[in-house]
Amino acid sequence: MGTATAALGQKATGFIDVPAGVDAATSIPVAVIRGVRPGPVLALVSGAHGTEYASIIALEELIQSLDPSQVAGTVIIVPLVNIQSFEQKVPHVNPVDGKSMNRFYPGKPDGTQTERASWLITKQVVEPSDYLIDYHGGDLDENLRPYSYWPKTGNAKQDATTHDMVLAFGLNHIIVWSDRPKDPNASRYLDNTANTRGKPAIAVEAGYSGTVETDDVHALVAGTFSVMRYLKMLPGSPTMVEHPVWFGKIDTVASEQPGIFYPLVQRGTYVEPGMKIGYVTDYFGKTIFEAHAPAAGVVLYICGVPSMKKGDTVANVGEITGNP
Repeated sequence: MGTATAALGQKATGFIDVPAGVDAATSIPVAVIRGVRPGPVLALVSGAHGTEYASIIALEELIQSLDPSQVAGTVIIVPLVNIQSFEQKVPHVNPVDGKSMNRFYPGKPDGTQTERASWLITKQVVEPSDYLIDYHGGDLDENLRPYSYWPKTGNAKQDATTHDMVLAFGLNHIIVWSDRPKDPNASRYLDNTANTRGKPAIAVEAGYSGTVETDDVHALVAGTFSVMRYLKMLPGSPTMVEHPVWFGKIDTVASEQPGIFYPLVQRGTYVEPGMKIGYVTDYFGKTIFEAHAPAAGVVLYICGVPSMKKGDTVANVGEITGNP
């Protein structure tokens, strides 16, 4: 995997080297934990957004804590895709080319750095794997409560597997995605790139506003162990969520004005239609925009900083549905 080669019962680290093209080269760290018994290949990837720190720290912890002697199969861990975002503290995008590193899959070998990196991850991480988990969290400006995504593709067998994976991961708020691209050549997102290639994959989020809280890191690490038990890659039984809250639709509230944002609710708040959730003032303190909940639901995240541009996301509100 890149420059990392692990024999049976070994752990190895290395890099996926992205060569220079229309812009600079980069090297993406990768670890391979190869178990002593036969089993599937599970890929774990974080840091597409390099300031979603809790997920990056969680995968670093997994690199250190996974014991090859206890593992059946192989675990591929890519803890930090977006090196420049991480080093320069730039949220959302790769500062080299201004592109989100979770929107340009399956990538292009002759594109910009984000596209070249996405192409190599598709070829060297997604395609050799049997299952995949994509880790995210609240970026520097996102006050986010933990949740996961269940990608409902219409393939009954694959959907049953990802349904169980997302329950095994243990986050009790779950978004149902049924509108992701179906074309593997236009998959856009990492987890969707795996799913369109017949490899069950889920995405999970924990951490908020650039923080690294023990509870968030633990939830991501414990969830990974539980999924590995579900996949028979570790001994023991998974811990399945018994009563999850399912969301069938996500409403995005955007600001109509630039200025200073003041939130009136917190992540995880239950809201009613029309409820005032925040407001924007000009630089003299005069209110110029009020944000209201478009529907009943849960605030999955709300802007966590005062900075606001026209069109920026104020909040995402999840509309609760029944068990899908």
